[in-house]
Amino acid sequence: MIKSYEVQNAGDYPDDWGLLRHRLWPDTTLDDHRAELQDVCENGAGFIVHGPDGSAIGFAEASLRRDYVNGCDTSPVAFLEGIYVEEAYRRQGVAAALVTEVTRWAIAQGVSELASDAEIANLSSHRMHAALGFEETERVVYFRRRLAP
Repeated sequence: MIKSYEVQNAGDYPDDWGLLRHRLWPDTTLDDHRAELQDVCENGAGFIVHGPDGSAIGFAEASLRRDYVNGCDTSPVAFLEGIYVEEAYRRQGVAAALVTEVTRWAIAQGVSELASDAEIANLSSHRMHAALGFEETERVVYFRRRLAP
C-alpha cells in the first residue's frame, strides 16, 4: 500500500521514512534526514510503501524545479529527487507503483515533464529508470576549482 504523507512539522514524520532515506543517502545523518523531510512535504511530495507485514519497504520524493532541468523543454518540471526500494522487494513493481504516484502528483501540479537523475556509475538505477519509461537525455560531468580568497 502506498501512503502519501502530508504532514505539517518534522515531529510527525514516520521514523521508517527517515531510515529508508538513510539507506539511500548514508552520508546524511538521521537528524538531517528528519529535517529534510519537512521541506519535502512542504515543497514537494513524498510517498512510502509498506510491505505485507507493515514495515516500510520503499519511498519516493519529488519536487517542482523551476530552474533549468537537463534535457527538459518546459518549466517547472516535476523532479524525482529520490527513490529507494529495499533489495528484497526490488523487481516486484514497487518502484513502478511509486513512480505512478509521483506521476499523478506531477500531473495534478500541471506539469508536463517528469525528470530524474542518477550518478553516472549507478547502472542499476539507469536500468530501473529505463524500465519505468524514462529516457536518457544527456550525461554531464561537473567540475569545480577552489578559489583562494
